[in-house]
Amino acid sequence: MSRVLHLPGRVTVRVPGKINLYLAVGELRDDGYHDLVTVFHAVDLCDELTVTNAPRHTVHTQGAVGVPAGAKNLAGAAARLLTRRTRAGGPVAIEITKQIPVAGGMAGGSADAAAALIGCAALWGLELSRDQMSEIGAELGSDVPFALAGGTAVGTGRGERLSPVLARTPLHWVLALADSGLSTPAVFAELDRLRANAETPRVGAVQEMLTALTSGDPKAVGAALGNDLQAAAISLQPGLRRTLRAGIAAGALGGVVSGSGPTVALLCADQAAAGEVAAELAGSGTCRAVRVAAGPAPGAKLIS
Repeated sequence: MSRVLHLPGRVTVRVPGKINLYLAVGELRDDGYHDLVTVFHAVDLCDELTVTNAPRHTVHTQGAVGVPAGAKNLAGAAARLLTRRTRAGGPVAIEITKQIPVAGGMAGGSADAAAALIGCAALWGLELSRDQMSEIGAELGSDVPFALAGGTAVGTGRGERLSPVLARTPLHWVLALADSGLSTPAVFAELDRLRANAETPRVGAVQEMLTALTSGDPKAVGAALGNDLQAAAISLQPGLRRTLRAGIAAGALGGVVSGSGPTVALLCADQAAAGEVAAELAGSGTCRAVRVAAGPAPGAKLIS
């Protein structure tokens, strides 16, 4: 499965966060998961992860609170899993500098796991194909294969089966960060509760979003944004509705709660418009902070 090529002493990887431009959630399966159809879109709000050989496994995070430590950290779990699967390498010290929101619906934990896989493979001199890396990544989390791939892609199954979308027109975003995170299992459970007690609106067919992306028209993409989990996220954090309304009032072409939330992604006409929307939204009192980002961004990659 692998062969030793070289042994650098220290490597650094940059990995993007993601937005779900579209997310359709099926019914709860017997195994506890839901079938998904989603359109992933990587944006240039990135974490950086440095991996160094060490006497024992450690993970240290800068720039964020609430990141799991020890064996619960997905980056550390990725290093251990890669060792077991390839019988190569050894303990590593992982340093993470966070920009992707924690528990924000942008797959920050999965991104760090993807970066750890890329970093450890380079550190240990492993030659692994992208398919092999994605297969290992899928064992860690449904979003890890996309964090490895980046760009824009349709995800099916639990989100781990990817089909690239050839839509290279840049999209400009304002990301509204919430005061506190949301648990992904809690949001899915809330969606199941809402569906059991009432008819909850569902997103339409994915083809509308794919057509919009192919057209390259940001207005069409903004109109096609949709997420079945949005109602559940708003049910748990009602203030997200105010954030969405404030973003549209500030001039965004469309808005959506990303993934399980609570980060709100607001699509803007261009970079200048994103700056204007960000400035107005920052003063609206509807979110903790704002970030300007663009996509599609490349997946996890070595930068040193």
